[in-house]
Amino acid sequence: MTLFHAGLLEVVRRDPRFAYEAYEFLFHALHHSQKMLGREPPPSGEGDKPLAVDNQYHISGRELLDGVRDLAVREFGLMANTVFRQWGIQRTDDFGDMVFNLVEAGLMSKTDADTRADFHAVYDLHQALEQDYRISLDEAGDS
Repeated sequence: MTLFHAGLLEVVRRDPRFAYEAYEFLFHALHHSQKMLGREPPPSGEGDKPLAVDNQYHISGRELLDGVRDLAVREFGLMANTVFRQWGIQRTDDFGDMVFNLVEAGLMSKTDADTRADFHAVYDLHQALEQDYRISLDEAGDS
């Protein structure tokens, strides 16, 4: 489900390589990653500015990419790579570009140690989403 956010629309206008939905997914992946790592921030009001960087909630680029991969496989299964391609995402570096587009727009925060290089060639996106895909029997029974 797509929700309209004027700030995201402006980010897409400035850098049209990535679809609006890709940025929405990235926010979901951030939350998913924080939850997986036990670093969920307290709930905030709709439309609030991002919380100031707090190391107890911060995740690294690699941790975010691990959450991206996990959420994409859960949400899209074997179609994840196709969805990402439709959104303009071809490699892990693209997520770094998206994160820093959001940081520049004031919609995401970072530490002084965070860089685009944290996302450079972390894993082969195609392989991670398709070739290494496995169906968990625990998940199959939940359906």
